[in-house]
This record gives sequence, structure tokens and C-alpha cells, in this order.
Amino acid sequence: MRDVLAVLGGWYAAGLPFGLATVVEVSRSAPRDPGAAMAVGPGEEVVGSVSGGCVEGAVFELAQEVVASGTARLETFGYSDEDAFAVGLTCGGEITVLVRAVTPELDPAFGAVADSVAAGEPVTVATVTDGPARRGAALAVWPDRVLGTLGASGLDAAVTADARGELALGATGLRHYGPQGQRREDAVAVFLQSFAAPPRMLVFGAIDYAAAVARIGGFLGYRVTVCDARPVFATPRRFPEGVEVVAQWPHRYLRETDTDDRTVICVLTHDPKFDVPLLTEALRRPAAYIGAMGSRRTHDDRAARLAEAGLTERELARLRSPVGLDLGARTPEEVAVSVAAEIVALRWGGSGAPLSATEGAVHPHRPS
Repeated sequence: MRDVLAVLGGWYAAGLPFGLATVVEVSRSAPRDPGAAMAVGPGEEVVGSVSGGCVEGAVFELAQEVVASGTARLETFGYSDEDAFAVGLTCGGEITVLVRAVTPELDPAFGAVADSVAAGEPVTVATVTDGPARRGAALAVWPDRVLGTLGASGLDAAVTADARGELALGATGLRHYGPQGQRREDAVAVFLQSFAAPPRMLVFGAIDYAAAVARIGGFLGYRVTVCDARPVFATPRRFPEGVEVVAQWPHRYLRETDTDDRTVICVLTHDPKFDVPLLTEALRRPAAYIGAMGSRRTHDDRAARLAEAGLTERELARLRSPVGLDLGARTPEEVAVSVAAEIVALRWGGSGAPLSATEGAVHPHRPS
């Protein structure tokens, strides 16, 4: 959804109606996660994807019908093992897609949501998918305000409270309520889609490898900062556009910077005077990934120095060093792919093995 919101915001601002299809539920080896979106706009222009190509044709037709009628639709695509290709989703799973028309009259909050996402302001969008409430009704929830309604004040209040909780976690998924927001009933299904601020990638060491890691970090959706104590190297000209560049001692910068369980920290300095105080700080704070570049000899020396600095075995076990997966990488760009592959594998519990050498679902079930 983030990838297409700029286009959708333009259509919305121009008063051009469009059909918006959003994946709200998946099972088995589904190709896309909840929140994946595809829109059909003026001139039959299509942006986004809900299935990687399997059922886009059917969703395209649905979106056109929904725009013409103004009535939202909920459809499930998939097949049983016996039916094979009959329904069109060839990957083996099921996806449930909500298709609704978006106009300023039907969704008065959409423009504000698009603006907030573009500005990095956290917001959750709650949309009715099923039940006695109007399907497609939307409520936008920010930490300090709401806009729109799901049709009942009690439902709005319950969903607002849950949406703020999901927003704090950056979570997306279905919730169920009674018609007036009763929590132990499941008459109304509401899809909560959180647009938390992008996770951060902190890259320490303004070397050529850092430029490649920063570039791929931006591609993966991280807000990237590169930090180096040497002003001659820490200059914006040496890094991709949009990357924040800071000239400061790494451990001091990290000490003054908030991190959370989505933050990625890449230490590319492999110099003890930078590494040891920096990693001592990093390994004692929240982070999804902490990787450090260097040879195995450098790693052994670094680990010994960190142990002398007082880090425990449990803290040291968080360190991914040498950084990256074993891809045989040589160039900065190849090393960046190796680092990105390890970050993705750690995030989703992947093995890092070739898929041709594994068995079972390609996209195993995982929590929203």
C-alpha cells in the first residue's frame, strides 16, 4: 500500500474515483501478505498487486464493477489440491480481498491518510470487511485524533482503542466485534492496517560498502542513517539521495538515538576504537538485527574485547558477525545483497538455504 499511495492520493485529490483491492486475510502458501493492495483508476490504469499476477485479472474486473456500483465486495481466491488451477491462484493458498470504491464522499479520510503516510506520520486505517456494518466503511486512527466512522459510536470507540494498540506494534490484521463494538462477539469483521513510521537502518562507517548497504536499505523500506566520526568521509555526496549522513562518534550518536524492535544496526567500521564502544551500546538496547563486518580473526578479537568490556554471553549472541549470508560476495553491492538477505531471513525466520533444497510451503504461515 505504501508503494501506491502517492498515485492514489493524486487520483483522490483530483476527485477521480478508483477501485481499491486490499488483501485482508491469507492462508497456506499465499503469495502476498495482508495489506497488499492493487488499485484500478481512471483510464483503467492499474497500480500495485494483490497476488503477484495470479488473480489480478479477476480483481481488475471486480474493481471496475465496484466503482460503477459503489458497493464493496469481499472475495476469496484459491484452490483445493484437487481443483488445481480452476480458480486461478496457482501458488497453493488462499487470499481474501476486500474491493471498495474510494471517493471523497465514500472515504473522507483517505487524503489525510495518504498525506500522513508520505510524511512518515503513524496512522491505522480500520475498514469493515463483513457483518451488519457497511462493508468498506473506513475509520482512520492517529495517536491523537480520528477521522471517519464505521457506522456506530460503540464500534468506533472499540476499534479506535485497538487500532492505537496495533499502531504501536506496527501490526496489521483482522479483528472481530459485536455491532456496537462488543469484544466477545464476532458479528463484524474489521481489517486494521497500520502505517507505522518506517523502521530505521543505522549504518556505521562511511565506507564504500556503507553506500551499497544504505542503497539496499532504502529499497527495503528502511529510513537509513549513515554515521562516521570522520567528517571528510561523512558527506551526503557519497551516499544515495534521502540517506541521512551524520558526522559524530558512533557510540555517542547511538546513545542519543531511539531504537526499537524493528531497528537494523550495521557496523562496517571494523576498527576496535569505534567497534567496541559502539557494539557495547548496541547489544544492550532494542534492535531487530545487529551485524558487524570483518574477518573471522577480526570477529574473534572483537568478541574478546566485548567480553572484557562486560558483555554477557547472551548479549554477545545477538551479534551477527561476520555480517551477511554466505553468498560468495566480493563487491560492495554483492556484500550489500548478502547483508540484506540475512536481515530478511532473520525477520521472517528463513533458513537462508536454496528453496530448491527445502520442502514444505514456500511462504509458511506467520503471524500478522
